[in-house]
Amino acid sequence: MTYRIAPSLLSADFARLGEEVRAVVEAGADWIHFDVMDNHYVPNLSFGPMVCQALRRHSTVPIDVHLMVQPVDALAQAFCRAGADLVSFHPDASTHVDRTLQLIKAEGRQAGLVFNPASPIDVLEWVIDKVDLVLVMSVNPGFGGQGFIDSALRKVERLRKLIAASGRDIRLEVDGGIKVDNIRRVADAGADTFVAGSAIFGQPSYKDVIAAMRRALA
Repeated sequence: MTYRIAPSLLSADFARLGEEVRAVVEAGADWIHFDVMDNHYVPNLSFGPMVCQALRRHSTVPIDVHLMVQPVDALAQAFCRAGADLVSFHPDASTHVDRTLQLIKAEGRQAGLVFNPASPIDVLEWVIDKVDLVLVMSVNPGFGGQGFIDSALRKVERLRKLIAASGRDIRLEVDGGIKVDNIRRVADAGADTFVAGSAIFGQPSYKDVIAAMRRALA
């Protein structure tokens, strides 16, 4: 299995975002995770499409946009056009999940679904043919720096079985409370892509943390 580490810009220094993106890419990041909050679906406000567009030229790796917004469709298309490589959204925030996935795919981008800690995963069964990424939240969305919710591991195990049964190449990503000391447990449950915010950006050496995560995964 190919593991990917996706540092979350939510924990970066907002005054130096371009430099922060270049620094984590140089430190070995596989993706840049871009959390979009609208102060409506979640109780916080973060980045818009213009910030994504401005950062696109600073990143040589894919930009993985996680939409915590409602409604979804217009912003999903805006981020596709702003340079996102993957755009994921919460099924409960979309009026028509299948249509939203089609809109993202029509822009030539990869599409993903995000499941909150207490959200059921049944919707995936009906749209798995249009999904490139499944993101499991191991914290409640809206704030960085929260502790890992252990029940997410059971959800990851169930999703890994669903993905395997589909025969499709779908990334299984986990976001929330990922650190060097728990990343192996999350991988053992079936995840292959790991979002880490404060565990990376809060440290003196991004390279050392990413290297330590890779050692734990190996």
